[in-house]
Amino acid sequence: MATEGPAMRRVQVAEHPRLLKLKEMFNSKFGSIPKFYVRAPGRVNIIGEHIDYCGYSVLPMAVEQDMLIAVEPVKTQTLQLANTNPLYPDFSTSANNIQIDKTKPLWHNYFLCGFKGIQEHFGLSNLTGMNCLVDGNIPPSSGLSSSSALVCCAGLVTLTVLGMNLSKVELAEICAKSERYIGTEGGGMDQSISFLAEEGTAKLIEFSPLRATDVKLPSGAVFVIANSCVEMNKAATSHFNIRVMECRLAAKLLAKYRGLQWDKVLRLEEVQAKLGVSLEEMLGITEDALHPEPYSPEEVCKCLGISLQELQTQILSPKTQDVLVFKPYQRAKHVYSEAARVLRFKKICEEAPDNTVQLLGELMNQSHASCRDLCECSCPELDQLVDICRKSGAQGSRLTGAGWGGCTVSLVPADKLTNFLANVHEAYYQRSDRNVTLEKQSLFATKPGGGALVFLEAQIM
Repeated sequence: MATEGPAMRRVQVAEHPRLLKLKEMFNSKFGSIPKFYVRAPGRVNIIGEHIDYCGYSVLPMAVEQDMLIAVEPVKTQTLQLANTNPLYPDFSTSANNIQIDKTKPLWHNYFLCGFKGIQEHFGLSNLTGMNCLVDGNIPPSSGLSSSSALVCCAGLVTLTVLGMNLSKVELAEICAKSERYIGTEGGGMDQSISFLAEEGTAKLIEFSPLRATDVKLPSGAVFVIANSCVEMNKAATSHFNIRVMECRLAAKLLAKYRGLQWDKVLRLEEVQAKLGVSLEEMLGITEDALHPEPYSPEEVCKCLGISLQELQTQILSPKTQDVLVFKPYQRAKHVYSEAARVLRFKKICEEAPDNTVQLLGELMNQSHASCRDLCECSCPELDQLVDICRKSGAQGSRLTGAGWGGCTVSLVPADKLTNFLANVHEAYYQRSDRNVTLEKQSLFATKPGGGALVFLEAQIM
């Protein structure tokens, strides 16, 4: 239940090779044994891209890949962080003086986001320190939410060390808010599915208030994730935050056009709710109110009746103040059409007609086209990979995650899976000029995994 906190399980560490290895590495690093372990999964968003921050529902599932942290509370007030991956250097800081540098999205800053979120939620000072060893097997910057999984894991670690309780929903909301410390203006999908996921089912995640509904996926097909091997870090680039801001501007322009109190409006969903119209009607209003040609900051100011300084200081975020071109028409068209596709996807899963897989595949294909042409968050490699997946037998294929790199998700009939994997591997990954390492876990079928939880080592009698 979402009203309960994450599960706590007693396990025989010796029976879990990854936990055992982490315990041994922790002992060799810190000279002691972890008190407990926390895991938080990554996710694949099946449909509903770039709409959570606009207030609309999304349809992700957790993947089996996760962040795993071994933890030992200590008497000092020092937070010591280490990573099993030698690419990520050790870090230590005072638990009571957390500084998060937005200019450098270093790995430890994501841990600090989760830590600080819990600390500030409870208004705590004088926190105890801890030794933590992090082990992640989610490919980084791949659109499978490795960063948010680390924020969630750190939030649950901190909560457990403090001996406090929060529901999964409260944890998800705190972690979504706290990831903004690193400068990413995300919408909350990634943190929500990391805590609210359940094995065997995808989830429709709705916002304001946050809630999750089971979505039973078709049994005759599997979802396959393929990594384009183009890395994209949301916090290191401005693409993502620019899309958030363009959607905010679109919401304000649409609200002004329809005589609403536009200065209070932040999200496209609010405009629809205030007007009390359908998503299809919002697409019509967008056609009437906005033009396809890009808007300059000066034109936005003219439409809203504000000064350039007011636009920069009151509406734009620090990372978007220098943007010279906005495309509110294209972004609004993407958001309203994508929000409708999510609801249609869920309805088809519920009704389960004979051609379910075909219908869902068509929605995924439409979603990719909208991401590519209206949201403009694809890239040539993703487009090529989507094309290869479709030609290799996928009923539908689309980019997943923020885009500009990362992964695709494809819906593949179960009886075509073996051929599909072989064909995609040959057509995309065996090209001599593509730099692919095994660590990127390039191509794998996945099924809905469970959410974040705490492991305690069972005492052997």
